[in-house]
Amino acid sequence: MSKQILILPGDGIGPEIMAEAVKVLELANDKYSLGFELSHDVIGGAAIDKHGVPLADETLARARAADAVLLGAVGGPKWDTIERDIRPERGLLKIRAQLGLFGNLRPAILYPQLAEASSLKAEIVAGLDILIVRELTGGIYFGAPRGVRELENGERQAYDTLPYSETEIRRIARVGFDMARVRGKKLCSVDKANVLASSQLWREIVEQVAKDYPEVELSHMYVDNAAMQLVRAPKQFDVIVTDNLFGDILSDEASMLTGSIGMLPSASLDANNKGMYEPCHGSAPDIAGKGIANPLATILSVSMMLRYSFNLQDAADAIEKAVSLVLDQGLRTGDIWSAGCTKVGTQEMGDAVVAALRNL
Repeated sequence: MSKQILILPGDGIGPEIMAEAVKVLELANDKYSLGFELSHDVIGGAAIDKHGVPLADETLARARAADAVLLGAVGGPKWDTIERDIRPERGLLKIRAQLGLFGNLRPAILYPQLAEASSLKAEIVAGLDILIVRELTGGIYFGAPRGVRELENGERQAYDTLPYSETEIRRIARVGFDMARVRGKKLCSVDKANVLASSQLWREIVEQVAKDYPEVELSHMYVDNAAMQLVRAPKQFDVIVTDNLFGDILSDEASMLTGSIGMLPSASLDANNKGMYEPCHGSAPDIAGKGIANPLATILSVSMMLRYSFNLQDAADAIEKAVSLVLDQGLRTGDIWSAGCTKVGTQEMGDAVVAALRNL
């Protein structure tokens, strides 16, 4: 039986980077006889333009029926002034929540060829391989109540809620421990337990879960210290587990250790490893349509999809090797370019990965 992959390019640079990722996926599909069938739909601003909402019911139904979803990026200034509840980002949050994609895996791996592109000295980041496990369907992005109210003095006040249940914390902690167990057996739980009640419960539950993983060394770190340590000594980390807000921020910070956020893929998984795969970066409307965006994070998201949702390790390894071979050739998009390398555009980079994969 064929496997169904739903492609959601989204907005901004989404369609450009997705086109290159799809070329790689189609080649892998043929080369390794994977039996995938690809279909396409819209999300975010593109869905607002077509349906009036950022995620149409029929698109959500197709996502539920698919075996995996590959997404580009959503959002842009065109939709910044519309009602908050139907902005493009709400479609992204909705599909994550409705599909139960609570476990977000964000690897920050420095390809040795890109050591000079990192914001830090090469000796600090050489060999970097961090996995950030982010809780994705709870916390402040989904908490209620939220809104804007008028105080007695007539001043407006905005408010959000940061809730976490024991169940939500326990299940993401287990993802973190499971990942740490097959990697370096070190897990750092990041919170703000000195201030936030939600973080105090977070730490308590993580400690409880740790008893089931005696082989994994658990440490705790406040998020402000973690942000500093990622810049000071990033290789001290192996797996980091943290909440939705902190994971969002720390993974973007970690991206610059690898040379560019254009290099960071991600996987968002449910309890059965069905997932949605997307680059960590946004829609970058300032460079949309210019053909200069880096497609490698989206291409590497394809690799993560093959690895985590379909257990196709050989095909996943091949895509990652193809990316490495292209970097060996000195080809770089603008975000990772350095002296002595050849600057290429989005399509050229995608074509190079396709050529490298075909020759493996």
